[in-house]
Amino acid sequence: MKIVTRFAPSPTGQLHLGHAFSALLAHRFARERGGAFLLRIEDIDSRRTREEFVAEIEENLRWLGIDWDGPIVRQSERLGLYQAALDRLRDRSLVYPCFCTRSEIAAEIARSAAAPHGPEGVVYPGTCRNLPENVRALRLPREPHAWRLDMEGALTTFCPCEGRSLAPATKLASCLCRSTLDWQDATVGNVEAHPERFGDVVLARKDAPTSYHLAVTVDDAAQGVTDVVRGRDLFGATDVHRLLQSLLDLPTPRYHHHPLLAGPDGGRLAKRHGAPTLAELRAGGADPRELGRALLAGHLPAGYSAATT
Repeated sequence: MKIVTRFAPSPTGQLHLGHAFSALLAHRFARERGGAFLLRIEDIDSRRTREEFVAEIEENLRWLGIDWDGPIVRQSERLGLYQAALDRLRDRSLVYPCFCTRSEIAAEIARSAAAPHGPEGVVYPGTCRNLPENVRALRLPREPHAWRLDMEGALTTFCPCEGRSLAPATKLASCLCRSTLDWQDATVGNVEAHPERFGDVVLARKDAPTSYHLAVTVDDAAQGVTDVVRGRDLFGATDVHRLLQSLLDLPTPRYHHHPLLAGPDGGRLAKRHGAPTLAELRAGGADPRELGRALLAGHLPAGYSAATT
């Protein structure tokens, strides 16, 4: 099987050293194995996407010596694929409309004595999960809404305990067929997925026809990606992607979660934290070949480090 990797940045800001590190690793992995390297632009956030950032992404990757195979794929041109996937889940009653605003969710959580927490923070309390169908039908055409995965329903669709007289919570806690929900990470080996930790995740947002979880799962399958090379910060999210792959009958790629780069302050490099951009490095006269070799060899600029958590 031909190896296929990808780099999938969001054009909501400029690329920084952390992006360069991830792109270089994915590119090298493919090229050393005679495989293909794809570039995908995750531009579903229309409010924050800027075309100048798209052009700059291409320029900076070429500056680093990174080439890609085939045309650049943009998520904004693939909305029909995401809708079809969402429709499949809707037909099986595995998603439901959520009309809650952020303030309403926060208020509901505040009223809870012990709000459950997941890898991404407080888990959605399920306010809209049990709305009567007639109420949903009345509200759908009138109110903005997201679509959430019914996590309990999704997990019990392939649970070997289905049909037994067990409470749903008991099924989720002890009766899942975990052998069908595992995935491979290059560093830690076999990983048993526990997507229930994330609660009823959003699959289509009020302001966008899809979400990261759904779009990345559909895109990786549609593009034939065999190996996903990405940052350790997305390790936990892979559990959700593995569940969606099972529900949608999609293949599961191999995963390679690499360490994240940390800045002089010890914090993870991020756009919102003012991480140095590749454009700034270019303007400062940095040698792209030397920069690429250093990053791949683990020789980071003074003050920077690689963190596994």
